Amino acid sequence: MLTVSSFAVMSLPIYFTNEDANLPALADTPSSQFVNQLKPASYQQVDQIMQAGAGHVFPGVAITVIHDGEVVLNQAWGCLEPQKNMLLTQPDSLFDLASITKIFTTSTLLVLLHARMLEFNTPLVELIPEFGESGPRPVDGGLDPHSKQPLPVPDGLRGLTVDPRQVTLWHLLTHTSGLAPWRDVYNAAGPVPAPPDEPEPVSRYTRWDNALHALCHYPFVDAPGDVVRYSDLGLLLLGEVVRRLSGMELDEAIAAYVLEPLKLASPVFNPVRAGRSRDTIHPTEDDPMWRKRWVWGEVHDENACGVGGVAGHAGLFSTARDVAALGQAWLDRDTRLNIAPETMTLATQEHASTGDMRRGLGWQIRAWEGANAGDRMSAHTYGHTGFTGNSLWIDPERRLVIATLTNAVYYGRAFNGLYEFRRTIHDTLVEQLSPSTP
Repeated sequence: MLTVSSFAVMSLPIYFTNEDANLPALADTPSSQFVNQLKPASYQQVDQIMQAGAGHVFPGVAITVIHDGEVVLNQAWGCLEPQKNMLLTQPDSLFDLASITKIFTTSTLLVLLHARMLEFNTPLVELIPEFGESGPRPVDGGLDPHSKQPLPVPDGLRGLTVDPRQVTLWHLLTHTSGLAPWRDVYNAAGPVPAPPDEPEPVSRYTRWDNALHALCHYPFVDAPGDVVRYSDLGLLLLGEVVRRLSGMELDEAIAAYVLEPLKLASPVFNPVRAGRSRDTIHPTEDDPMWRKRWVWGEVHDENACGVGGVAGHAGLFSTARDVAALGQAWLDRDTRLNIAPETMTLATQEHASTGDMRRGLGWQIRAWEGANAGDRMSAHTYGHTGFTGNSLWIDPERRLVIATLTNAVYYGRAFNGLYEFRRTIHDTLVEQLSPSTP
């Protein structure tokens, strides 16, 4: 078991076990390249679905489909800026990934595991000692992420206290930690951030220090165990674990252990501050309450924005092609990720479920009734969704990867038609590419 002294002053070296490996075939498909290898009738169906969604469900959409290791579709529809209708969506347009960022964070964490830096059952307090300094904490109902109002304490949990020393990395990865799904971390982090093209008066490092203090003192909503409560707070904390174990900032660690080995050029935090043009970035939502501006070129998620734009649960922007490339790396058990194949297999299996929520280690497992993945993908399909309207699904039995990026929150958070769109496009692609049940 690790102790604080065993890693506190260490900077993790970068290990790659397959430095001379050839890049997979999809590396020959740049993000900017239009690709369509579907049969004409199949493409017509896909095109009709996308055209029906663009301008109604979302302003713009980009999709990359990989089947048997080959890119069969890399296309885009709609526009970036509907109010002027001037900027057309391109295959290399950047979208706010929202919670798909979690897969990049957990992939980085598993690289550290493969380097024998930690184990799944490691208590979080061994890595972030201040998480346990509060002693046992009370239980409340958490906050509603939309209304920002307190939620009631569930029956049977009133008066319960939880010892934070019980929380392990396994709990955080499976969303069974008992931490609240959401808290207003951004209010604890500091004042409203400046627009991304203006100087920021408070450094993101100060913001994160403030946020971490709050994360180490919030009440729980249940004891750690088997109940799945999807929690952004858990991934915020795992981002700090990555930071401490790697000796790098989170964005630097993700770049070093995931982006650079896989040759992924587009994923970026804080794209405008990083020099990306707004003309290449999809705006998300008007925020009249907190930022009081259109969110364009900065992360949509308030907590990720509030801590400086770099967080374990949200913040990355990317093209669909590079999201699909990460999915293909997991499907292939790509050694360039430097994660043991058996660990990758373990991560993509179900370890906890509550209702229709099935969780692997960082990964979401396809719900029994299909939900966002549709009804045609196999039961072993895994992936993740993002609140801004994105999804990544990987069907290992069909060797099929589908990354679909949208900015559906541009029209608000009601998501009218988004879930139906997702099910329809996934079912259509499965039917056209691999119709028989494996």
